[in-house]
Amino acid sequence: MNYPISEQTILITGAGRGLGAAIARAFAREGANVAINYRHSEKAAKALAEELGANAAAYQADITDPAAVLTMVRDIETTLGSPTTLVHNALADFSFNGDARKSLTDLTWADLSAQAAVAVGGALNGIQALQPAFEKNGGGRVITIGTNLFQNPVVPYHDYTAAKAALMAFTRTAAKDLGPAGVTVNMVAGGLLRTTDASAATPEFVFDLIAEQTPLGHVTTPEELADAVLFFASPWARAVTGQTLVVDGGLVFD
Repeated sequence: MNYPISEQTILITGAGRGLGAAIARAFAREGANVAINYRHSEKAAKALAEELGANAAAYQADITDPAAVLTMVRDIETTLGSPTTLVHNALADFSFNGDARKSLTDLTWADLSAQAAVAVGGALNGIQALQPAFEKNGGGRVITIGTNLFQNPVVPYHDYTAAKAALMAFTRTAAKDLGPAGVTVNMVAGGLLRTTDASAATPEFVFDLIAEQTPLGHVTTPEELADAVLFFASPWARAVTGQTLVVDGGLVFD
């Protein structure tokens, strides 16, 4: 499947706000049909859909619920057309606040599994729900959202980083399995973004410290990361799969 972005229907999980909303705006800017998934952010998701126009719509579903995801995909097919691309951006409730994070002493398996259920379980549910569409379209695109904390765990957010690391592994194994069907699966791994709801609790001096250590001299914005996501959905990335692209202004080198 090598459709230009303007001919694609994009499902973005967790797109009601933050990075997901920036990704939705980026695809809408390029002329795609945009399906905005949300769990609780109904008001924000519907406002975003109205902002983006007739080629966008909001769909409620808990990405960890396979039946809800399947119903959502069927609704998208009815209203926007058969999805060609999945951007799995949804994030379990989390705040990037180093002072308030759980240490290894306080951490429980439930903390890790809650993050993994959304990061990995959500990717699995999304891919399975879209497989009939991929077959219909002769292929497709899956783009997951990761983190540069793999390479540089400057703050040990154990649960979040472990779940995203598992998602990176799943991205690669899914690429191997789906490749023969013409589906590429890649990850865009961002750093701390300035600013989303999740990073709103981050002290200002942390942003300044990151900017000083980054070759480009500033903290990556949601809009900058969103543009990188476009690459993996485009025909230009048709021969790229199983890869992780770090988008953090050069803070870490993969």
